[in-house]
Amino acid sequence: MQDMRIVFMGTPDFAVPSLRRLAEAGYAPVAVATGPDKPRGRGRRMSPTPVKQEAERLGIRPILQPTSLRDPVFAESVRRLAPDLIVVVAFRILPPEAFEIARKGAFNLHGSLLPKYRGAAPIRRAIMAGETETGVSTFFLKEAVDTGNVILQKTMRIGPDETAGEVHDRMMALGAEAVVETVRRIQRGEAQAHPQNHEEATPAPRIQKEDARIAWRRSAREVHNQIRGLSPRPGAWTRDGESMVKVYRTRLADARRAGDAKALPGQTLRASDRLVVACGEGAVELLELQAEGRRRLPAMDFLRGHALPAGHLFE
Repeated sequence: MQDMRIVFMGTPDFAVPSLRRLAEAGYAPVAVATGPDKPRGRGRRMSPTPVKQEAERLGIRPILQPTSLRDPVFAESVRRLAPDLIVVVAFRILPPEAFEIARKGAFNLHGSLLPKYRGAAPIRRAIMAGETETGVSTFFLKEAVDTGNVILQKTMRIGPDETAGEVHDRMMALGAEAVVETVRRIQRGEAQAHPQNHEEATPAPRIQKEDARIAWRRSAREVHNQIRGLSPRPGAWTRDGESMVKVYRTRLADARRAGDAKALPGQTLRASDRLVVACGEGAVELLELQAEGRRRLPAMDFLRGHALPAGHLFE
């Protein structure tokens, strides 16, 4: 066991590998803070967060589950733990009265190469923007979100057809290694944190419903990036008459070989052996779709239940 009193704060699946790797590296936290239990699934049964489940598996106690991070009771609970370091991975915005408690500071793991893609949706926004590289950053917390001095960064490639879900899963492992390395540097007094260049900052705000509506008037590459950047959640969507259809996977197609290169954006060029849709420039082949109220299907299975003539228009 390393001589570091760490309080770990995180909630979703993304944070679990970081918590697990800390414990494996001999930095098992003295406590965990996570979100409240919530009703989940069809039966709406109360379920713990993924981080709480992992903390229980590791035998970590106590587990704090504040409803409000600004409640003085929460800050006092953290203070009583006398942490040397607070590690934050995919948690809520921590107020200064909580993160200033730790003797060696508090750092956060963020899913981008800061200062690019500050905000709640860095993976999705990077893919939607067509980035071919991303990574993770650890940085000391400041009151302004995602603006603190960067301690460590690790890069990773984004494949041309990779979805946000696939990048997320690879990034979890990369992030866990960055967390452990950051803790080691801080413990040894070797954390060389440097300020971000705020002039190079780009935003990554939370995805809104209209952000997910497929913009067929854009180029095929941009439509492809939008769809894979929103897969599997929340899912890019389009209108099929009065119904909503979600699209989860696509690939670039040749509009001239598929049919009328002068078709309207959103118009089907082929809907028999393949489902190809025209964009403002070029076309995309839809590979996985989900009709409203139905399950997600490969395109050919979707077409068996939803006959679409060539020339059909998605909006």
